[in-house]
Formats: sequence, C-alpha cells, structure tokens
Amino acid sequence: MATLPHRSLGRTGLSVSAIGLGCMSLSGAYGEAEDGASVDLVRAAIDRGIDHFDTSDMYGWGHNEEVLRAALKGVRDRVVLATKFGQTQNPGAPNGVNGSPDYVQQACEASLMRLGVEVIDLYYQHRVDPNVPIEETVGAMQRLVEQGKVRFLGLSEARPETIRRAHAVHPIAAVQTEYSLLYRQEAEETRATTRDLGIGFVAYSPLGRGFLTGAIRDFAQIDGRRAAHPRFQEANFAANRALVAKLEAIAAEKGCTPSQLALAWLLAQGEDVVAIPGTRRLDRIEENIGALAVTLTAEEVGRISAAMPAGAAAGLRYPPGAMKAVYA
Repeated sequence: MATLPHRSLGRTGLSVSAIGLGCMSLSGAYGEAEDGASVDLVRAAIDRGIDHFDTSDMYGWGHNEEVLRAALKGVRDRVVLATKFGQTQNPGAPNGVNGSPDYVQQACEASLMRLGVEVIDLYYQHRVDPNVPIEETVGAMQRLVEQGKVRFLGLSEARPETIRRAHAVHPIAAVQTEYSLLYRQEAEETRATTRDLGIGFVAYSPLGRGFLTGAIRDFAQIDGRRAAHPRFQEANFAANRALVAKLEAIAAEKGCTPSQLALAWLLAQGEDVVAIPGTRRLDRIEENIGALAVTLTAEEVGRISAAMPAGAAAGLRYPPGAMKAVYA
C-alpha cells in the first residue's frame, strides 16, 4: 500500500492524507454511479494511500454511507471516516436543516447503522440550524463523544463567529468549507478564524465542481447538477471559462494538469489545509494524487492567485435558495 503525505487536523492529533476523497458523487450527484464500481474505487483509493473519506447522511439520503459500509469492510482501521448530519429532505425546495439535540443523537445512530461501524472518526454538522443555538447542537455532539460514538467534531459552512461559539463548548477538529481558486473570499475569512483557534481546514469542491480541471470547455457540456449552479449558467460561463484558461496556461508551463495546479495552490495555502476532491474515476484520483508532487515557489503561488483573484468568479457558488444555508 502506498503512503501519501499527511497533515494534522488542528491540534487534535487526528492525521489524514493531504488529499482525500469526497464521496458525494458516488450517489448520483454528477451522473449515475454503480455501487460495485464505487466500492472498487474506494478500495483502489485506499491502496494508493488515501485514508480520508468524507460522506454525509444527505448524499443519496443514506445510500452513500451504505456504499462506504461495503467498501470499508475489512479495511476500516486503515481510514479516517467522516460523515455529516443536519440536512433534511424537503422535496421541491431547498433542503431543510435540523440541529436540535434530539435529532443529533438520532442522526448519529442512523449513520452508525448504515456505515456498519461502532465509532465515527469525524462528525460534522453539515449546515448550521439558524433556529437552534450552536451551543445546543455542539453540546449534543459532545455527548456523542462522551458515549464513544464519535471521536472528533466538525462544522461545515459555519461563519467565523459561529465557529468561535461552537469551539467554546467543545474543541472543533475541522471546519469544512468550499474552497478553490474560483471561490475564495468566505473560505479565506473562515481560515483566519480556524488558524487562530488551531482548527483544521477541509476544502471541499477544491476543483470548482470540475471547472478547474479544464475538462469543461463549452457551455453545451453543462447538464445535470451543474446546470443549477450559477457559475455554470450561460450568463456566467464565458467569464469563468476565461479564468480557467489562465490556469491552464500556467499549468502547461509547469508541466502538470490544471487540476494538479489548482490542488497544489490550495495545499500551498498552509499546512492546516487538506482537500477532498470528489470523483467516480480512478484516473482522476491518480491525477489528484499527482498534485502532491507539484512544488510551487511563493512567486508561483502569487502568480496563480493573481490570475484568478478572490472575487473574480462570476455568479453565486450555489443557487439562491441554497445560499441561505451556507456561511451561517
């Protein structure tokens, strides 16, 4: 089995591969996924040194956790398993959110059952519930730690003041936020807080939901889930594609792929940052791992940052309804 560079999530002692695997796409988020192929993909990722796997009870509404149960059979001790709770189904409208103490306990028990494990390594609140004080939600999550059902706690898409309030109740190991060259402002504001508190930063969608791979070159390629995201819509597509073209030019000079350059830039932001790009393809996993061999000087990091400045991306990072639930 290969070994990849590891990074610590804050001051907890929890160490993960610098590049992990976000598992959302294994439940049909970006096209159909076949369970057997997904199991093989996770196992192949483990063999290549990835040991950080991120799922949620919302991905396929339980299906994703069940896929991981099958994939991790016999190799559970080789991975750091992260899952999330808090989003609720709301057919025909943006997802609901529930951070009530009773629901925290109920959701954890259900995830443990689907995952087929006795303990979850890293348990996140997926979206902050505006109707429940964060102190109450994290207090309930702390009780899961005391019960031995969860090892470490995390928050996803929480704003700085929310993180500080949560961390005062129980140490937060990691905060997960969308972070890529395309979307930096909120993430970089959040990182100032997590770094101050000694909390690890987990970057999801580090490749801009595929935009930063360079594979999406024409508006006609946009379909499915991406079509709902403003950055991929016709009014914004050309401007964002032009930004990606700048990244492609630098990657060509550097002798790597755009994906590898985007991930190398992200990891160069600090040792507190890890990335969890998602994919259904083994060649993409191998390409992403290749980013760990790309070294960037401070001058190169600055040049890449200047090519895609913070705030330059056109369009919101989520549809308007879903934007209400992020950075909360």
